[in-house]
Amino acid sequence: MSTESATDKSKLAFTEQHYFTSYDHFGIHEEMLKDTSRTLSYRSAMYKNRHLFEGKVVLDVGCGTGILSMFAAKAGAKHVYSVDMSNIIEKAEEIVNLNGFEDKISLFRGKLEDIELPVKSVDIIISEWMGYFLLYESMLDTVLWARDKYLVEGGLILPDKCNMYIAGIEDAQYKEEKIHYWEDVYGFDYSPFIKTAMVEPLVDTVDKNSLITTPHKFFEFDINTVTKEQLAFSRSFNLEAIDSDFCHAYIVWWDAIFPGDEVVTLPTGPMNNYTHWKQTVFYMDQVLNLKKGDAVKGRISSRPNAKNPRELDIEIEWDVKTAGNDQSREQKGKFNYFMR
Repeated sequence: MSTESATDKSKLAFTEQHYFTSYDHFGIHEEMLKDTSRTLSYRSAMYKNRHLFEGKVVLDVGCGTGILSMFAAKAGAKHVYSVDMSNIIEKAEEIVNLNGFEDKISLFRGKLEDIELPVKSVDIIISEWMGYFLLYESMLDTVLWARDKYLVEGGLILPDKCNMYIAGIEDAQYKEEKIHYWEDVYGFDYSPFIKTAMVEPLVDTVDKNSLITTPHKFFEFDINTVTKEQLAFSRSFNLEAIDSDFCHAYIVWWDAIFPGDEVVTLPTGPMNNYTHWKQTVFYMDQVLNLKKGDAVKGRISSRPNAKNPRELDIEIEWDVKTAGNDQSREQKGKFNYFMR
């Protein structure tokens, strides 16, 4: 077992230092461990498919406290190589030793791209790389790098498939608190802050009863084959109003799917159990007056920010087509958002 660092944090770009340092803190790992939907999905995917892990060599990318590594070892893995850049790996070493896995799990501190593992290939890659809006933080890039360098042909990646969804919501009360608040701040006009409040999507738990359109799966990919370049996307969507109401925002959520004879899915939608990823809310600079049956046709695009690729530039455009002939309610618009 080794937790010797292969990467000097001081030599990393500021944005990289900030990203890895954010995972040094105990609180974020407590939140993830207590997210039972997240943690039990990984455990179920491994324990229900023990035959796939028996005698296999596993790589855990971004191992954190080591919980997934221990799941893999307990599922029958021959050996697990666990890598993380943050200081939390020192605590992971204590935990691994305390639970009797010191002969089964080897820990390495550093960027995976800077580390030379003591094996040339692995049979399985496990990683909890998902961020807000699924792709925020770009940790998937490292998983793809590990896939191309270490994974044997026909090897497994957990999870290995992802779907992203979009829908419209009614959210007048919160939009009033978040956006319109700036129009009158103790009698003063603070409206220049409105654009700032609008461009940063909100990560929050959305009540499923706020949904006023059907959802649309706008992006899906297979981690076994997807390329880094394909993660920058532009996809159309088509929503249908399920009730007559005002639409103030779009929300995005995702599902992650694990391979195996018993397929396990980790969903993060408003109709599912809570996860720490919640949903991502994009407020529009207008309010859509929808009647039941209206169609909202649009496009959502996402790409890494040019200055900091761990951040995202997102654009949503929309066009309302009314179910009847009421052209007065037809609206279209476009807005740019930035996940920082």
